[in-house]
Amino acid sequence: MSNSTNEISEALKTVRTDITRLAEKYDRDPDTINLLAVSKTKPVEQIKAASASGQIAFGENYPDEGVEKIGVLGKESFEWHFIGAIQSRKAAGITQHFDWVHSVDRLKVASRLAMSRPANLPALQICLQVNIDNEPSKSGVAPEQILELAEQCAQFEQLNLRGVMAIPKPQTDFKLQRDAFRRVRELQESLKQQFPTVDTLSMGMSADLEAAIAEGATIVRVGTAIFGARATR
Repeated sequence: MSNSTNEISEALKTVRTDITRLAEKYDRDPDTINLLAVSKTKPVEQIKAASASGQIAFGENYPDEGVEKIGVLGKESFEWHFIGAIQSRKAAGITQHFDWVHSVDRLKVASRLAMSRPANLPALQICLQVNIDNEPSKSGVAPEQILELAEQCAQFEQLNLRGVMAIPKPQTDFKLQRDAFRRVRELQESLKQQFPTVDTLSMGMSADLEAAIAEGATIVRVGTAIFGARATR
């Protein structure tokens, strides 16, 4: 069930408090951790409510739905992140409307995004999605191929390589969660050595937020804890 305007405001306060608490627990500056409100399947009224409570960055998974919301809400007071799997034929719509894309996982997608980025817009901020646990059902470049993909993406002036995104295999054990995020962080650190623009680790959701923050997440993606249970598409 979706949250009301007041519930969204209170939920955002709670999530932000949790982020600050966990940052301090692991000797991190809370200001280096950005909250991405995952608004997929949520109506524009709920996004407006979150915006009224100071939330700027919103994440969408479905191109058509995201583009429609951006058309209604605009971009002036929002930062739009695409975090879902990308079909090549949908790349043009994504790159023309979103500010960030977290889910670049192959050269074909990167090339389509670059070619379709309007000249009047700044470079598209991108993260490379890594399939850190090599799960057959998940998108993402294999860990051993991420450097090659980064080198390919760096050739496009329309793209600005910012970092790495991952959705590890669900684990309830905190040590296992940290181990997966540590491997993601190590990949990001290896890219940093070659690409000075790399500064982003997009990882961690409600169920593994603490482990992600402990291992250096700079963007955490939270949806249900803010907006309530997702609607069925």
